[in-house]
Amino acid sequence: MRVALVSAHADPLSPLGGVDAGGQNAHVDALAAALTGRGHDVTVHTRCADPTAPSDVQAPRGYRVSYVPAGPPGPVAKEALVPHLGEFADGLERRWAAERPDLVHAHYWTSAFAAQLATRTHAVPTVVTFHTLAVAARRYRGDRSADTTARGKVEKMIARKASRVIATASEDVVDLVRMGVPRRSISVIPAGVDLGTFYPAPIARGARPARRHRLAAAGRLVPRKGFDLAIAALAAVPDAELSIAAGPDADVSADPEAQRLTDLARTHGVADRVRIGRIPRERMPDFWRAADLAVFTPTYEPFGISAIESMACGTPVVASAVGGLLDTVIDGVTGVLVPRRSPAAVAEAVRRLLDDDGRRTGFGMSAADRIRARYSLDHIALDTERVYDAALPEPDSDASDGADSAPTGRLDPVR
Repeated sequence: MRVALVSAHADPLSPLGGVDAGGQNAHVDALAAALTGRGHDVTVHTRCADPTAPSDVQAPRGYRVSYVPAGPPGPVAKEALVPHLGEFADGLERRWAAERPDLVHAHYWTSAFAAQLATRTHAVPTVVTFHTLAVAARRYRGDRSADTTARGKVEKMIARKASRVIATASEDVVDLVRMGVPRRSISVIPAGVDLGTFYPAPIARGARPARRHRLAAAGRLVPRKGFDLAIAALAAVPDAELSIAAGPDADVSADPEAQRLTDLARTHGVADRVRIGRIPRERMPDFWRAADLAVFTPTYEPFGISAIESMACGTPVVASAVGGLLDTVIDGVTGVLVPRRSPAAVAEAVRRLLDDDGRRTGFGMSAADRIRARYSLDHIALDTERVYDAALPEPDSDASDGADSAPTGRLDPVR
């Protein structure tokens, strides 16, 4: 199958940790690679930020990246990309006129808007993964701005027009149904993890003060990731230190959020026990393996790739009960879910696990087992294939020349 993935603002080849370079980039890269490995011809279409760069690049993992000019040169935040979506859609339409895909899979609402514009004169099935919804931004972040309200209306239009919608978390299904999407058209498929990279393994813990445990967190340095909550909780866990891994290209020394977190650590009297630094992607498995606990305390997290990567390494998790973390972390089995925005609850959960080596070890083993059973890239690619198959039009019955119709091999969409 010739598959066009559209990821307007999130280049799958961009280093993680930069502006708008996070979970979507990693997910699109992993999905494109896994689908390619299953024999599909995959091209990822993203915005061209460098007009001097080649328009098409062969990715190291086998798929192609097509860079579509839209807007000014250089980085453009996803919110600022909206005025340039018409130009982006025109570029997609030209490329698909020359090489028409069998199916388009758009990631985030801006990509879906452009993809549906580009396919308005061609009957190409379109699958949409929103990654995050405006209604969730209103519910969890209290964002009732005019832009978010308008985005919600556009998302409703996109969702109703899509051939199929893939939700990355069960929580999103209710919101999509309320938006008017038939339940039969919605499938829940999370992001996946490379089990050849992230897996349990012994590691030297390195030098640390005696009797000090290590807590680990990772993600882009933005307020919604809730690192401030973990820092506040650390004040009630005096025998632990917290390491926060920003992306490999994050400029921690100049980052305003890093400075805010550093000031907060000083206010709580834990500055000597908090480290914020750049961690190369290849070192992330060891980063998780060296931790006693992984801590994720976002205001909202549509999925949480870092959580499944830490669990794949056998590291138990303490996480806020929001978004995709409600699916990923099984409370009392692979870790502990705590109420959102409650430093006291985080501290209590962390203390209980640090004081119980047996329970913590059991959680880590269960976490690794769960990821192997549900979140492998092969599993995610197969589930996605099934949705693609359901989105394709039925074969023309006239093509059989009157012969009995043969089975199509179509699979029901993942529920």
